[in-house]
Amino acid sequence: MLHGKCPDCGSKSFRKDANRAEVVCLKCGTIIEESMVHDGPEWRAFDAEQRNSRARTGAPLKYMSPNKGLVTEIDQYNRDVRGGKIAPSQQAQLYRMRKWHKRASISNSIERNLAIALTELNRVASHLGLSESIRESSAFLYRQCVEKGLIRGRQIESVVSAVVYAICRQYGIPRTLDEISNVAEIPKKEIGRTYRLITQELELKIPLTNPRFYIARFITSLKLSGDTQEKAIDILSKAMEKGLISGRGPMGVAAAAVYIASVMTGERRTQKEVADVAGVTEVTIRNRYRELRKSLGLKVAI
Repeated sequence: MLHGKCPDCGSKSFRKDANRAEVVCLKCGTIIEESMVHDGPEWRAFDAEQRNSRARTGAPLKYMSPNKGLVTEIDQYNRDVRGGKIAPSQQAQLYRMRKWHKRASISNSIERNLAIALTELNRVASHLGLSESIRESSAFLYRQCVEKGLIRGRQIESVVSAVVYAICRQYGIPRTLDEISNVAEIPKKEIGRTYRLITQELELKIPLTNPRFYIARFITSLKLSGDTQEKAIDILSKAMEKGLISGRGPMGVAAAAVYIASVMTGERRTQKEVADVAGVTEVTIRNRYRELRKSLGLKVAI
């Protein structure tokens, strides 16, 4: 309670009486506060369905929807409020209403752009297996790009891809430019160029990609054990402590750590197998492998 202590007896024990709208001291019975205003709902709900049906606040804003979810929808069921079927003559009228309602909801170029872009964003995110929260954050960032005029003269798909990549980097989700490029069917250079523009213009603080994020993916794809994963993380941690990953691609360093760990634990995988999973060349893995072995003093029998 926020009432301190009772002015009569000094007790700090109080009871809130909702029926009388009073706060009473438990020791001496003094009324500390009366005529309280109850700021909660006047109804009760016993499950989620009742709570949703009785709430009056509506759904939260959804940035993945072009109108943020704040729009009236004319459904396709052709039934009245009682569930009865609507007459065929009225169905034709409803059809025209739906058509013009849909046209009116997208009234300018920005809304048309959002309708196309958010559909593409949803497609890319689905292929990459991204969660709803990541999609919402990506949609919000895309809307910021629209407000800043960064989409003018650029492909919608390239801006969407750059936005998704930026959000994945911010949230520490291991998705590479190559993966996004393959899904979006946009050249990697174009996505990278747009990404750099967005980060500069919106002053985004994107953290450096941590190679640890890729370890679990490589281990799973190569069907290696937990011991190998722990060994790879240990090798990578030592390399990061010594600053060996500075200026190196995180994918190559992570792939080399997994390759070394697989050899050390007896679950050997070839450099080609690791390279195919990581999306890097065998030459990259060999170069990173030599650097790690020499700098960390690893004894690896290749």
